[in-house]
Amino acid sequence: MTTDRPAAVASPLPAPRGAPGGDPSAGPHPAPRRGFLAKAFGITAVLSAAGSGLGLLRDLLLARYFGANQGTDAFLVAWTVPETAAPLLIEDAMSFLMVPAFALALVLREEDPDAPDPVRQLVRATLPWLLLALSGLALAVALGAPELVDLLAPGLTDPGLAVTCTRITAVTVLPFGVAGYLAAALRAHHRFTAPAGIYVAYNLGILAVLLCLHSYLGVRSAALGVAGGSLLMAGLLVGPFLRRLRQGPPGTGRGRRSRRALVLMPLALLPVAAFTLTRQSQVFVERYLGSALPPGTISHLNYAAKVSQLAMTAGLLICTVTFPLVARALAAGDLTAARDRVEKDLGQAAAVVLFGTAFLMACAPSVVSLLFERGAFGPHDTAATADVIRVYSFGLPAQALIGVMVRPYFSLRPVVRRADDPGAEDGRRLLDWYPAAAMVLGLGVTVATGLLATPRFGALGLAAGNAAGITAAAALLLHGLVLRGIPLRLHRVLGGHGRLVAAAAGATVLGTAAAGLAADPLLSTLLGGLTVALAFAALGTGLGAREVRGPVLALARALGPVRNPPTAAEEGKRPDGQ
Repeated sequence: MTTDRPAAVASPLPAPRGAPGGDPSAGPHPAPRRGFLAKAFGITAVLSAAGSGLGLLRDLLLARYFGANQGTDAFLVAWTVPETAAPLLIEDAMSFLMVPAFALALVLREEDPDAPDPVRQLVRATLPWLLLALSGLALAVALGAPELVDLLAPGLTDPGLAVTCTRITAVTVLPFGVAGYLAAALRAHHRFTAPAGIYVAYNLGILAVLLCLHSYLGVRSAALGVAGGSLLMAGLLVGPFLRRLRQGPPGTGRGRRSRRALVLMPLALLPVAAFTLTRQSQVFVERYLGSALPPGTISHLNYAAKVSQLAMTAGLLICTVTFPLVARALAAGDLTAARDRVEKDLGQAAAVVLFGTAFLMACAPSVVSLLFERGAFGPHDTAATADVIRVYSFGLPAQALIGVMVRPYFSLRPVVRRADDPGAEDGRRLLDWYPAAAMVLGLGVTVATGLLATPRFGALGLAAGNAAGITAAAALLLHGLVLRGIPLRLHRVLGGHGRLVAAAAGATVLGTAAAGLAADPLLSTLLGGLTVALAFAALGTGLGAREVRGPVLALARALGPVRNPPTAAEEGKRPDGQ
């Protein structure tokens, strides 16, 4: 990718609202039609839930067929490759880079429809370089698999099997990157159905191979399924992407040049990639330290993480839908609209994740028993995994908040900019590295806690290090978002979160007591979950948490009419009124 290559004719970037020279009436791209967010969230939630359900079924089959032993440990070390590639190339880095880039290109398209289409210009300037880089990276991972396995898990019982599986999963790098790029483009166009379905395709591919070949290839079948599923992900998005590209205006200004052009900034890739890799390094630390613990420890950590992440994923669905709106607001210079949307996202994501956290802490043993305790997965594995889930849960709210905050942070300096943007070359470039620095400090907390706690507490020490490190990073990033220029009202944000935390704590205590009343895992889960839901709704409403009170009142109105007290005028119209 080359720097300073004109990609489209542009007009100047509007100054932010309230900034010198800014137009108070200026705003982002016109608001989507009424009900867009609800519809987009509904589609994304349903398909994401389907993908998560299939992923859970995948994990259930892994537990049933292979249990928690040196074989699954070897596969899970190899799974580090797609686990790292997925956030880097699908959900995090690629989204952070390309959603704002496509959002800016769409703003420019609307400003000057007669110019060459900036969206097509952006694709031509970025996609070939991406394909070349991803192909080289996939080849490098495959060739360096022995060294990679030795680096990740030097104490592994069967490193040869891990090397084989790593070489198979190296294939995922290319289709993951393509899927992330195409999904970012579609989301920027407010098209969410196909991007939301990629994990359905991914897990269907894994399940098909696993069911057909597990008895012949063992855990290698899981690695082959991961590779096949990644190809299905990318294939699902190609058609919708090409249709959106063809529907753009042809532009009548071919050959026009302007000093106000859209310019690529490849160096913007580096802080985003550094942040994502450092964030994923939490897993590396667990795999490294866990490889020296008894066989099955890595598997217990993996199963616990998969269950725990369901709550966080549900919270992040909110900002997945709203991120294009934030990116367009920032591309048009409307910091006020971006701030309001980010504050709302922080509160809503926290409410969803804290509710899920309360449920997991109250019902972890029954949930794990209900899901996994069959076949080769025994009661000891259930108890160990449930304990890890409860410790992991302390870090889930921080993980969700980081996912919300980092999107607008990187949107303020996307991979493309307008050539005449006066703020693009200022002295604030060091702030681009703030999120990565926050994650490095958080990783230091994780390593220190893990080294101190693991010898005594084993897997629980690793889980505690993870929760402590990610919480420290979230606190730093909240401060960094203000430094970046988005004027969050911290007292309002933190006060709302405090009420939600109090509601979640009370719901956890009551839910744990209710779950303990039944020995059957299903009944225990139902009792505990229902108690958590009712307690969280009641406490959140009573404490004045808007994110809880609003849905509770909406549900009450849907279930029956709510009688408001009569006004004075209405009282006077009553036949007996005096």
